[in-house]
This record gives sequence, C-alpha cells and structure tokens, in this order.
Amino acid sequence: MTQPPGTHAAVDHRELAGRRALVTGATRGLGAAIAARLEAVGARVVTSARHAADGPVAGTFVQADVSTADGVRRLAEAALDHLGGVDVLVDNAGAQTRVPDGVLALTDEDWLNDLSGSLLSAVRLDRALLPGMFARGHGSVIHIGSNAARWPQPAAVAYAAAKAALHAYSKGLANEAAPHGVRVNVVSPGVIETSGLTQRLAALAAEHGGDLDAARAEFARTFAIPLGRPGTPEDIAETVAFLASDRARYTTGTVQVVDGGLLSTL
Repeated sequence: MTQPPGTHAAVDHRELAGRRALVTGATRGLGAAIAARLEAVGARVVTSARHAADGPVAGTFVQADVSTADGVRRLAEAALDHLGGVDVLVDNAGAQTRVPDGVLALTDEDWLNDLSGSLLSAVRLDRALLPGMFARGHGSVIHIGSNAARWPQPAAVAYAAAKAALHAYSKGLANEAAPHGVRVNVVSPGVIETSGLTQRLAALAAEHGGDLDAARAEFARTFAIPLGRPGTPEDIAETVAFLASDRARYTTGTVQVVDGGLLSTL
C-alpha cells in the first residue's frame, strides 16, 4: 500500500518488496537494466522479449512478441499465472524502422511495424493488465518513450511518430487511471550507451589511444550533451525504479526526460 499524504517516503533499498513487476523488451539494454534494478529493490519480476536471451536475465522470462495481439495476450496470461497480478508495468518494447531515403520512402508495412511495436504493444498490454490494478486500487505504469518524439531524426520518422503518440496516449490514460489509484508516466531517454553506441564509442576510443572516457566526452561535445557523456541503461533504470515506488506517489501524467540536458526546449 502507498503511504498517506503528509508523510515522508523513506528511501528503502527493498522498497518494492512484495510488488510484482512486468518488464517488456528486457533481454538487453534498457529493459535488462530496468528488470535488474526492480528485482534488486525487492520486486518479483517477469521479463519478456521477442527472442530468448543469450544469457541470464532478471526474474522469470517469457518469450513473447508484444507487437502482436496474440503475443500480448499470451504474455499477460503468463504474467498473471506466475505473479498472481501485476503492480508495476514497464512497457519498454519497441520497434524502429530506419529508412535512409526519407519519410516518403516509408511503406505502410514500415509504419505498421513501428506503430505495432512502439505504441500498440503498450496499449494492448495496458488494456489487459490495468483492470486488475484498478480493482486493487494501486499500481504504476511506466512507458519508455523517447526524445525522438520531440526531436525526430530523418531516418526514423515512423518511430518518432509512434513514440509521440505513446506520450500523448500516456497522458490520456493517466487522467483516467488516477481515480483508481494507478499512476502512469513516461520515461523519455536521450542518447543511451547500448550496443550500437558502444560499438561506435569503441571505434572512437581507438582514435584516442583506447581512452573510452575521452571518446564519450568527444561524442558528448559533438551532440551537445551538457552533462558531458551519453547516458547508460542504469540511468534510465533508476528513474523507472523511482516512478515505480511510493516516493513518486504524487507523480502521474508526466514525461520524465533523462537525457543529460540534450533537449534544448522546456
């Protein structure tokens, strides 16, 4: 149960003990870091991804393609069977079609791929699991958005549009969920050091005598990141863990930008 208004939420290293969490897209990168962090602070975790993990992942893994209605149904059923209910839902799965020839080269299939993977995956999973949260009178839903929603890149406009729609949908859902004690927020990452960027930084470091920190600093200067480095999956995971906890009990309907100051607009 959440703490009453007027009391301080203590910072507890096991603050999610007894909570049940589902994290999608969780075999690598952001999703893996989020699942590990939620488990570390006490949550029981079910993770999912389209493909099986190459190595160990936090919690109980369910292979499911959440870009399809059938995949969402099977995942929701498996999570409920294993956990008995879901208190924290992290919709991290996404899809990105990159077309270097520009937005007019995007086909209907490209658009549907990104909308299904980055928007409808969350919509369908919310529809399956929020009624249980409403019945219990508490819950936290965290959608992983993207700065691309406000800063679309030419090669990934469909992805940016899908994430912008996710941000808008999340705000509307937050308004409807609030009377039921359920909070809905978006975490919007900037440039994060996942596999693709790691390879790029390694190549850049080779030009600096193998100094990876120098490579990160040069990258940050090139992309004008005020905090001087790209983000890490753990940076995102900390924000998600906060939003999942009672410390964020009065926070809903927000977009939490975690980008080292990259976006220049308010």
